[in-house]
Amino acid sequence: MPLPPAPEITELLRAWRAGDDGALERLAPLVYGELRQIAHARMRQESPGHYLQTTALVHEAYLRLVDARRVDWQDRAHFFALAARAMRQILVDAARARLAQKRGGAHAVAFDERLAVSPARDPELLALDEALSQLSAADPRQGQVIELRYFGGLSVDETAEVLGVSPQTVMRDWKLAKLWLVRALRHAGE
Repeated sequence: MPLPPAPEITELLRAWRAGDDGALERLAPLVYGELRQIAHARMRQESPGHYLQTTALVHEAYLRLVDARRVDWQDRAHFFALAARAMRQILVDAARARLAQKRGGAHAVAFDERLAVSPARDPELLALDEALSQLSAADPRQGQVIELRYFGGLSVDETAEVLGVSPQTVMRDWKLAKLWLVRALRHAGE
């Protein structure tokens, strides 16, 4: 599914930020399908019956984005990048809450881009989140590539479009970032 039309979304985001509440109503149907696709990509590995379903993840992310009215929306790419970040944070917050209830500890894991997001995998998700935060501090674009592809479920071409780089740059960053994460997670476990 291609990303929605850039100029219209960008104009609506800016109008909404300027105080036009009607812009938000016109924006929702344009972005909902893509948000749902991003959430579905993240949740498709979820175990059946998990408390957080795709629709709930989309709605929670959308609510967080709506609450971010003060954001200086740059364009459609900025919106979808923040949507991927919001979904990441929702999943990480849920994992932390479940682990706090269990009072279990985190343990070392290997980076696996197919890592399922389920209660049984909460420690892995939290370890990945911590490593990704470290990667983002060292190389922000590589961190964004992982966030968009892994948490956002975007393809190489969609990630390239969002970041304004070539697909080859995305693939190079993806490979380097995965290696960095593998080393960081291995080192954290030692």
